[in-house]
Amino acid sequence: MELAINGSANTLSVSDEVFGRQFSQDLVHQVVVAYRNAGRAGTKAQKTRSEVNGTTKKSKKQKGGGARHGALTAPIFVGGGVTFAAKPRSFEQKVNRKMYRAAMKAILSELARQDRLTVVDTFDVEATSTKSLISKLQGLNVGTRPLIVTEDASEHLYLSARNLRYVQVRDVQGLDPASLVGADTVVITAEAVKKIEEWLA
Repeated sequence: MELAINGSANTLSVSDEVFGRQFSQDLVHQVVVAYRNAGRAGTKAQKTRSEVNGTTKKSKKQKGGGARHGALTAPIFVGGGVTFAAKPRSFEQKVNRKMYRAAMKAILSELARQDRLTVVDTFDVEATSTKSLISKLQGLNVGTRPLIVTEDASEHLYLSARNLRYVQVRDVQGLDPASLVGADTVVITAEAVKKIEEWLA
């Protein structure tokens, strides 16, 4: 399989196994959800009626006062406990390595089929300059949510993209399925493509 290199008459030969795989929506959905869930803190905590600070003494006599109630720590009272109180938990879902790599291949292949994968020889900025980065991206026509993938993203590139709300920068080691799926266009260097092939082969 051949990928066109932007701004060059040359093409980049890539593996059909990595960039020509059939898309599996169910697999990609499962892996993306698992990836996002792994980033959740899971620290939400609420108190049950037994944990609320307050007396458990019966609030009023049983008869003659209308509705019958016990302690004011009951969930029906303001300041009382929560009926099904949230407790700290882990949202982690198990995804084995074979599934993760298959999903990454499926996403990259679909991006290539939809012409949302722009291969360039190199991509960097000489100094930290958001203006320079904007100029480079405008020349590539990458939409409003581009993802820049390089073999080893420089600090200048990271800092230049920091003030751009929808522009993301990743190196090959930091590439993840959620950022690939959420990008309008993926701008990737030829060297990064080769490293991804070695990783996913």
